[in-house]
Amino acid sequence: MADFENLVVDRVGTDDRVGRITLDRPEKMNALSQELLFELNDALHDLEADDSCRAIILRGAGRTFSAGYDLTPTQGRGADAVVRRFRGADDKGRRLLMGIRSGMQAITNIHMYFWNMAKVTIAQVHGYAIAGGCELAMMADLVVAADDAQLGHPGLRGLGTSRTGVIWPLVIGMRKAKELYYTGENITGAEAEEIGMINYAWPKDELEDRTIAFADRIAVMTADHLSILKLNMNRFYENMGIYSSVHSSTDLDAAGQFTGFSYEWQDKNRELGMRDAVRWRDGLFRDNDWYKHPSKKPDSD
Repeated sequence: MADFENLVVDRVGTDDRVGRITLDRPEKMNALSQELLFELNDALHDLEADDSCRAIILRGAGRTFSAGYDLTPTQGRGADAVVRRFRGADDKGRRLLMGIRSGMQAITNIHMYFWNMAKVTIAQVHGYAIAGGCELAMMADLVVAADDAQLGHPGLRGLGTSRTGVIWPLVIGMRKAKELYYTGENITGAEAEEIGMINYAWPKDELEDRTIAFADRIAVMTADHLSILKLNMNRFYENMGIYSSVHSSTDLDAAGQFTGFSYEWQDKNRELGMRDAVRWRDGLFRDNDWYKHPSKKPDSD
């Protein structure tokens, strides 16, 4: 197994039959840099080729699973240079849709490999799994979370759309999927279990042990048998159009960065900086959420 800068890979469970990958950028809330995602791709390929590994747990170090894609400038090291060759702007500095789209599709292909690799995968969520972090977690076969974890996609509020659609239309009902998509709202792990977004929500202090036990129970069967069961299940969803839908979502994520609201967000980001721009954006939604909390309804004259 290779050494990684942004991941820790170990083995747990009976006879070490469960592989575990830890996103290891706790100082950045495990933000998904391109370097991290390409390392994740390599680690998943390594574990897929190892017959002694029957299932894989994906978790985050520190206080959160992942707070989303890393929006800071990339360093251009290693595989990251592959994505950087796609031109996101022309020689006059104007943003180019197809350059942005091509770079996004390269990352989407890593998500789709995670979805379809020949191992059963479990995302173990604590803290935040939001924006790109939620997208990544949703591509696992199974998802468990701390009952107080936060899952959602605030990036829908002006940053574009979700490049995978966080596959919500396949895992939860249409009405709730649309509500979460149109509002960019987070929900707790307990709420996510109630609506079928995840398998289980457990107390945070029990999450790690119960996740290992869950994976270990699945790993009673051999890796080859589990891969056949997974392929059989995935074929149903693939015949429903997951590949075309996810790649279409990626195209629309690129296009979504050229809308009026997205440009307003980008202007605020340049004017105020990321932290204050997020406060401005999320304030627009907080000021109008009294329908969920009637006690917060503004007084009317």
